[in-house]
Amino acid sequence: MRVITIANQKGGVGKTTTAINLATALAAVGRQTLVIDLDPQGNASTGLGVERNDRELSSYDVLMEQASITEACIATAVPNLSLIPSTLDLLGVEAEMSGAAGRAYRLRDAIHFHQVEEARFDFVLVDCPPSLNLLTVNAMAAANAVLVPLQCEFFALEGLSQLLQTVEQVRDSLNPMLDLHGIVLTMFDGRNNLATQVVNDVRAFMGDHVYETVIPRNVRISEAPSFGKPAILYDMKCPGSQAYIKLASEVIQREQALAAA
Repeated sequence: MRVITIANQKGGVGKTTTAINLATALAAVGRQTLVIDLDPQGNASTGLGVERNDRELSSYDVLMEQASITEACIATAVPNLSLIPSTLDLLGVEAEMSGAAGRAYRLRDAIHFHQVEEARFDFVLVDCPPSLNLLTVNAMAAANAVLVPLQCEFFALEGLSQLLQTVEQVRDSLNPMLDLHGIVLTMFDGRNNLATQVVNDVRAFMGDHVYETVIPRNVRISEAPSFGKPAILYDMKCPGSQAYIKLASEVIQREQALAAA
């Protein structure tokens, strides 16, 4: 089982969209996949068609050690794809766990227990809030790698530097096995010269860490969450869906290369 945290402290970069569509694409090729929604806004849960009234147990219960991964996860409409939904209770996690021993390892311990007991998932994708708080630290402490969605805009590199510093800090203090899985460039508009320049700058700065796949701006991707569906289910043939299918292929290729190394 591989745990990949999807993180960026900047909001509106396509983080949740990447989480649900990458998970759907992985599930579509037969990988048993779990999405853990750690964002109090719960957009990943809504985007996978799980209404707030149907979230009896959530990632909050897992972090507070009131439920296991097995108890909290629910099936989605996508075959092979399960979800641990989010609720607004997550807003109080930082205060409730203040001073608690091992508070940064709550998610890691829950995932490890599940892996020992059941090991039913090939991939676990953790969707983080758009901030570098205790929830994001828990996600990074539990992960094998971090995947960073990066919007093709002027301030992208500045935010990336801050996030990479956080990854380094978590690696040094909490999780020495944490790697940068890759950076996926999102919301790319080929008509915009600035977007092309950002792509070139990020590739020059980060090299092979940047995925070849670039996610384009696409109306169908924006529409899909309002129907409670990943874009890949809503319109598999649209450019955005096709890009996420290619991204899933790249993720699997990188995983296979790591396993063979």
